[in-house]
Amino acid sequence: MNKRLKIFAVMFQLAVFVSGATTLDECLTAAEQNYPLVKQYGLIGQTADLTVENIGKGWLPQITASAKASIQNRVVTLPDALTSMMVADYKGLRKDQYSVGVDITQTVYDGGAIESGKEAARRQAEAETAQNDVDLYAVRQRVNELYFGVLLVDEKIRLSDDYVALLQSNEKKLESMSRRGTASESDYLGVKAERIGVEQQRGELVSQRRQLLRLLSAFCGKEIVEVTLPPEPMLTGENFRPELRLIDSRMRLLEANERQLDAAVRPRLSVFASGYYGYPSLDAYRDMFSHNWTLNGMIGAKLTWNISAFYTRKNDKAKLNLQRQALENSRDVFLFNNNLEQISQDENVARYDDMLKTDKEIVSLRGSVRKAAESKLAHGIIDVNDLLRDINSENAAKVQLSTHQIERLKQLWDKKITTNN
Repeated sequence: MNKRLKIFAVMFQLAVFVSGATTLDECLTAAEQNYPLVKQYGLIGQTADLTVENIGKGWLPQITASAKASIQNRVVTLPDALTSMMVADYKGLRKDQYSVGVDITQTVYDGGAIESGKEAARRQAEAETAQNDVDLYAVRQRVNELYFGVLLVDEKIRLSDDYVALLQSNEKKLESMSRRGTASESDYLGVKAERIGVEQQRGELVSQRRQLLRLLSAFCGKEIVEVTLPPEPMLTGENFRPELRLIDSRMRLLEANERQLDAAVRPRLSVFASGYYGYPSLDAYRDMFSHNWTLNGMIGAKLTWNISAFYTRKNDKAKLNLQRQALENSRDVFLFNNNLEQISQDENVARYDDMLKTDKEIVSLRGSVRKAAESKLAHGIIDVNDLLRDINSENAAKVQLSTHQIERLKQLWDKKITTNN
């Protein structure tokens, strides 16, 4: 009954261990959501909305209120011949003049300037968002490095525990043989010293693991206690890196800027209304006989065409074309370097595949040699140093096998991140 309880306890601890582990995908998602740069998305969106809203208000009537007071050295007067013929009291225009008025202008046709401005603002926001994607994507690479670093250290700790267990087994045998006089005490102490040295190295690995987990937890914004070996990723061969989306978004921004140039050379049509209360009025002749303030107003339509926009249009178009060529060149450079990186990763995977074919065989052979050495030791026909050498060789082979397996899997995940599959 007691044995069954122990088995149940081990199974329960294993279940807790598995359920509490965090997968690589979970870490990547959590790190992106936790990284402070993610807040930039909301700021970019809000800024774009406000900019587009402000540009759209260009269709609203433009209202200007003004108040004016002036003194002139000359005013309009009647000829002396007409003045002498006046029967009414002729005062002439006063040199001090005053007015309080309002001007209202309503755009009817703007040549597409407002719509092209709104589109350019949206495209600018898309480009900034794409740039944020690029900056945030670098986090995935750092998390990937930390995650596989933990996996590699975990495997080294596991093999270290196996190594310690193997040394303890031989240590007990030698201790017993030393008591019986079939082995020297120095042999027993030599194995014991080796075991203590391995335990010391294990302590360093545990410390390294703790450091890596703290860094990984800081990236993810939550405590990461255990990690699991991820499956091999599915790679489609396509490239979905955010750098390519950034180039596409900047291309669309250039197209929007070009439409703004087209709108700048089109004529504008607007209607206006202007009114003021003051002196003199629009009827200057009446104001020569009366200095009273009056209400005055006018309405009309105005067509304007900024011909000077044609002066720089050709050069502005040429600059946009040069920027397009620069973006296409940056795309080619990125794809070239990205392809080199993929080739390197593919070659690394193939290299690890070749090494893994012999790693398992080497581990099996080293294990057989170590078992034979233990058998010889039991019969007193082998030196302890030779046994330790064989045990070290077997452990080194196991470490090499595990390292190659994890490094191969890491190369596949590196390629997944390289192509954003």
